[in-house]
Amino acid sequence: MRLLFLGDVVGRPGRQVVAELLPGLRQSWRLDCVVINGENAAGGFGITEAICDELLAAGADAVTLGNHSWDQREALVFIERQPRLIRPINYPLGTPGRGAALIETESGRRVLVINVMGRLYMDPLDDPFAAVDRELHACPLGAVCDAAIVDVHAEATSEKQGMGVFCDGRASLVIGTHTHVPTSDHRIMPGGTAFMSDAGMCGDYDSMLGMAKEEPLRRFLEKTPGTRLEAASGEGTLSGLAVETDDRTGLAIRVSPVRLGGCLEPVMPGFWT
Repeated sequence: MRLLFLGDVVGRPGRQVVAELLPGLRQSWRLDCVVINGENAAGGFGITEAICDELLAAGADAVTLGNHSWDQREALVFIERQPRLIRPINYPLGTPGRGAALIETESGRRVLVINVMGRLYMDPLDDPFAAVDRELHACPLGAVCDAAIVDVHAEATSEKQGMGVFCDGRASLVIGTHTHVPTSDHRIMPGGTAFMSDAGMCGDYDSMLGMAKEEPLRRFLEKTPGTRLEAASGEGTLSGLAVETDDRTGLAIRVSPVRLGGCLEPVMPGFWT
């Protein structure tokens, strides 16, 4: 299978670059499944139903979230009727929505998508490792699903890497989100799971983590209250990871970062071009 994961969509530049590039990539790369983290898609804070629909229409099969899941209060309601919007699985019992979904692709293959949030320097949710372990046991790779993607929304690279090691051999891809900076450690782990500490963001990199530079810089310099952060408005970069899996095992056989548009140096998976 051919999988594409795109990092946190931040504001209008992130949404625009997804809308402009993803439909063509989906066709030219013959992608089986696309997952996008959309927790910053609404001006950098949360997601609305209209924006979720926009990402799905552009070619996403599922949209994952994170610590900004509920910044737009409407998400607490529409997530119940949108099965392809996935919030962290380790939110407490009774939280609206779902933390995992089994997505059926156009070819009839099944992809398990899990979203989990780390606990280091983040909100102290339930144990992320236990929550992911339960889901992987309930929907094992190669038996119930043909591929499994775990989005680890976390601050600490150690925690993300720990989840990668924990899931190695049981998931097709474990990929970090949240820090908005693409890492260069993409690889296939010994057990066959593709891994990257952070997918980066889909947004304007001439910014501070996707936000217009003036206010966050002022906060560093002055340490006084100021105005609300606003998403940057320049040209966006599409940033994420491409993975090809073995149809027999569901494990990764090829992996490449993806960066297109904007001010970062372009990177494409040579094995699909």
